[in-house]
Parts: sequence; C-alpha cells; structure tokens
Amino acid sequence: MSGVQQITVIETDAGSRLDRWFKRQFPHVAHGRVEKLLRTGQLRVDGKRAKGNLRIEAGQIIRIPPLPEPTHQNEKAPVSGPDKSFIRGLVIYEDADLLAINKPAGIAVQGGTNTTRHIDGMLPALGEGCRLVHRLDRDTSGVLLIAKSAASAKWAGRAFQSRRAEKIYWGITNGVPKPNAGEIKGYMAKGRLDNRFGNIHEGKEVMEAVRHGAPGAKHARTLYQTLSQAGQRAAWVSMMPLTGRTHQLRLHMQLLGAPIAGDPKYMTDRPMPGGLETRLHLHARSLTLPREGQDPLTILAHLPKHMQIAFETLAFNLREDEVDWEGLQ
Repeated sequence: MSGVQQITVIETDAGSRLDRWFKRQFPHVAHGRVEKLLRTGQLRVDGKRAKGNLRIEAGQIIRIPPLPEPTHQNEKAPVSGPDKSFIRGLVIYEDADLLAINKPAGIAVQGGTNTTRHIDGMLPALGEGCRLVHRLDRDTSGVLLIAKSAASAKWAGRAFQSRRAEKIYWGITNGVPKPNAGEIKGYMAKGRLDNRFGNIHEGKEVMEAVRHGAPGAKHARTLYQTLSQAGQRAAWVSMMPLTGRTHQLRLHMQLLGAPIAGDPKYMTDRPMPGGLETRLHLHARSLTLPREGQDPLTILAHLPKHMQIAFETLAFNLREDEVDWEGLQ
C-alpha cells in the first residue's frame, strides 16, 4: 500500500471532474473503489468531502488515501487489435484538439461493475492523452466528444458546464408527447423502479420527478418539438437538454406521456409500435460547440440501423429538423 498523498491540481487539469481526474492519475484503482473512497470521505479536496462530479480547480489540494500498488494483473489492459479497428472506425470528426465518434448503442462509455469493454478503455488507440469530455448512456447512440489533451478537455468541458454546448437528440417515442412541443422542467432525483408494467428490472435505480427540496433533487430543463407522428402510436421528437441530468430526456418523455420506444426503465402500459426493435430509440444527433475567433463547430452523427428501420416502418421523412428553439422557451 502507498502512503497518504497530497496532490496539487495543475492548471491543465482545472475543470476536470474529480472522479475522472482520479482515474487518470490511478488507472489501476477500480471504479467501485473510487466511489467508496468518495462516499467514506477518504478522498478529499482542500480538506473537505467531495462528490465525483466536482469540477476541480488549479491550486486545490487533493488528499489521496493509501492505495494498493499497481500490479501486472490490475494495470490497464492494452487495447486489442479488434478494438483498435473498432473505435477508429467510429471516428466522424477530427482536428488538432478534438475527436468525435458516433457511439453505437449497447456499449458503455466508461467501465463499472461487470463492465470491462468500454469506450474509455479504447481511447489509447486514438492517441496518447485522449480523454472523454462528456458521456452518453450505454444504450444511447450518437455524437461523443473526445479531447486530445488536458488543455482541450478543459475548454471543451467548460462549454458543457456553462451550457454553451448545444446538444440535439432525436428520439422515437411510444405515443405522442402532449403538448407536442414546448419546454418541460422540474426537479428529479434518484429512485427505485417499481413493477407497474411487469418490468423485469424492478428495484433498479432510476430517476423520478420530485418536489423542490426533496433529498438529492436537481433541477432539469428540456426543450422538445414533435417533428412527425404516426397517428397516436409513435412520434419523431427532437430534444435539446438545457441541463445535463442522468436519464433526463428519458424521464421527461415519460412524464409527457410518450416514453422513448424500447426504454426498459421509463415505460408505459401502451404496447410498443409494431415493427420496431425492442431497443432504446434515442440518438445524440448533433453537437455544436462555440469556438473563439471561429465559426461554431457542428458535428452530426448518422442514425443507428435500428432507428433507420423505425423511420422507414413509421414512414417518417428523414430530414434535418428546423426547430425554433428560442421560441420554445
């Protein structure tokens, strides 16, 4: 075991999430162990308890408790040949500072319990120093931004943190949102899935709508516009999250009476539209980043196969959405 360490945050790491910074410094420490260190207060910032999503600042002192020494068994495994080809084939944008991939549905962005194959573990195949700027759910496809250095991660991360990064998601919903356009907002917090719809995931952690002041409550805002619909069975909905809460879009669509088709957690008793695969139909379609002295950068990701099939089955005319987002607020 190592001794207690006191590490000062350098300028190029400012703006990083505490948990991601820790994993870069100590990649041999399992994700669950990091969460426990945070939960028990052993990992501290300027002498105070902290959460994993804390954005650290230059000059802060991070207390690192005694840790196991890295061994050959728990060092990060090299990226396999097939995985190198896999992630390189996902790249849809690259410049001197950034990369973007079109993440497939079904693969995790980061590791966790029983998750050994994930995007974060494949990043060395894209170049030394590559790191995630944000995340997507395992079953959500689409634009995932990757920084090539700590400096580029810092400015890109700040664009997300300040909500200057514009994210547009496309979803196929089970039913039609009511009203069919506008803004949905309120507080949400972690809860447990019940068994109202015979859900095999009963007891799993989900997000739920709560009142202001409830334990763990965080405010969430989403703009949305129904672009097309197949009667009352299904709709193509464009969504812009104005906050970045876990499962925000999935919960908000359920609250509007039209959950994302194929969602195993945020459900309805309405049967799935016929002809659609039982997979989550949610896609991060585009990401727009402001750039100092340059035009904004917009990155588009093509739909995954199961959503292409849904568009054809439901006779939705695939086109770019032209939504007046300011008019919806």
